[in-house]
Amino acid sequence: MEAAIDRIMQTYDLLANRTAAASEEAKAKVTNYLNTLMEAGEKDTHRLTVCGLTYLRQLDGSVDPVKAGYTGL
Repeated sequence: MEAAIDRIMQTYDLLANRTAAASEEAKAKVTNYLNTLMEAGEKDTHRLTVCGLTYLRQLDGSVDPVKAGYTGL
């Protein structure tokens, strides 16, 4: 799981410019989320990485078209 968390945080840090405190908060949240997935039976590191990145992007609103700046025009 540590390998997945390291990959998630490296990739996520490339996507967004955040403070160190925000990065630590994101790491704590994604760690809890991955623990839940692993308790449910997920063991594939690649799948955990993708799920973790998706989870963080949902938290910060970057997958929301309105928050990302899309106006529909």
